[in-house]
Amino acid sequence: MPRVTIIVPTKPGQAEIKSVEAVRRLDYRRDKLEVIVARGKQPAIQRNRALQEASGEIIYFLDDDAQPAPDALRRAVEHFRDPAVQMVGGPNLCPTDAPFLEQVFAVVLSSWIAFGPSRARYDRVGKVRATSEKELILCNLLARRATMLELGGFDESLYPNEENALMDELQKRGSKLIYDPDVIVHRRPRGSVTAFCKMLMTYGRGRAEQFRLHPTPGSAMNFVPPLFVLFLLMTPLWVWMGWFRVSQDVSAISTNAFGGVHFEHWHFGIAWFPLAAYVFALVAQTIVNCGRGVVRAGFALPFLFASHFFYGLGFWRGLFSRVERTKPPTTEVSFDWISL
Repeated sequence: MPRVTIIVPTKPGQAEIKSVEAVRRLDYRRDKLEVIVARGKQPAIQRNRALQEASGEIIYFLDDDAQPAPDALRRAVEHFRDPAVQMVGGPNLCPTDAPFLEQVFAVVLSSWIAFGPSRARYDRVGKVRATSEKELILCNLLARRATMLELGGFDESLYPNEENALMDELQKRGSKLIYDPDVIVHRRPRGSVTAFCKMLMTYGRGRAEQFRLHPTPGSAMNFVPPLFVLFLLMTPLWVWMGWFRVSQDVSAISTNAFGGVHFEHWHFGIAWFPLAAYVFALVAQTIVNCGRGVVRAGFALPFLFASHFFYGLGFWRGLFSRVERTKPPTTEVSFDWISL
């Protein structure tokens, strides 16, 4: 049984740390566990500093509100018997007692049309498998300490997405990443519409900044939401062009019997056919989501659209925001070693 260091970044002065309370219930030998709470204002820096202080062979990264299931650690550690495995993770699930709005957000996060393969971060999807950064999330992630130190830890100029860049680098080196749908933590989604939309924009910005600093082919699909936003912004132009063309066709009917309704109003198709297909896809996903409750699925529908729109806006922001390619100045980080 390997020694494990659990690293939890949190804010200065944070009193209640839900993850620490859940760690006390883990089915794992206490003499093989070390818990470091890293207090600061930049999680990537906090995790890196704690990584240098850690003594465990395996590092288990948890957010301060992520509550692992009692068997999560024991199950995850088994995958490291394969020396090629460098990271292991699973989903973070919405607690069943969460408020209704948070459960609606959980439906959105686990929807294919909203997050594609990354929905596996928010729902138990499939079986244990080798995976990529698309399915793993830092609030519930285990890694080999020696390998992380060798790679210099997380890119401190990125937040969020610092773990995604690191996982891409690991896979370039031939390392294996494992997704286990039963390595579970429970974690509540954002608690308000404003916070949820802000989170979407942050995810989009982080992905764009990651692409700028660490470009990979896997990021190509992340350009779809920003292009969708651009298409929406141009829709009034397509509609005006189509209406103007139809008006010309109608006025020409009096002089040319064949000059009217032809394939001449292709401008309408440019705007309306893709939008109609998109609306159909949203409705289809909503029908699928009814398996998680008809009312929740109905309320989730507008947020499916919001997931694309606000992610796309954030992505555009990240493409043009200033990104420092060097590590930021050292920030103050303090540590609490927790007794179990």
